[in-house]
Amino acid sequence: MATLTADLPPALAEIVEEFHQLTVPDRLQLLLEFSTELPPLPDRYTDHPELLEPVPECQSPIFVATEVDGSGPKAAVALYFSAPAEAPTTRGFAEILRAGLDGLTVEELLAVPVDLAQRLALEEAVSPLRLNGMTGMLARIKRQAAAKATD
Repeated sequence: MATLTADLPPALAEIVEEFHQLTVPDRLQLLLEFSTELPPLPDRYTDHPELLEPVPECQSPIFVATEVDGSGPKAAVALYFSAPAEAPTTRGFAEILRAGLDGLTVEELLAVPVDLAQRLALEEAVSPLRLNGMTGMLARIKRQAAAKATD
């Protein structure tokens, strides 16, 4: 397990370990539990949805905004997602990313491996298209953070 999570930030490593301790049906249930924990968007985004970036790799409509507090690699990152309640898998992936990445520095965020979705051991519970959606979310978050850290 240590090699699976050694290169992950602590909060994300804990989430990956939690998924690996469960049976496949329980992994899906945990993903659905994460979906209920995704916080609502702050007013600055609900009032201005054009500030959110769509993630077309996802089968469900999901939008992401990455905020960077400061500039440079040590700036802190905050994540915000908009996903419909009727898309629990997508919401679950969004909450995993928010819970595991929010508050990291840009440098730490950019170091998160691109195979994160596969590390959750959900291949038997959700379709490859859904896992690709999570990978697409992570790619957009990384791109946004890198761009905003240099502004």
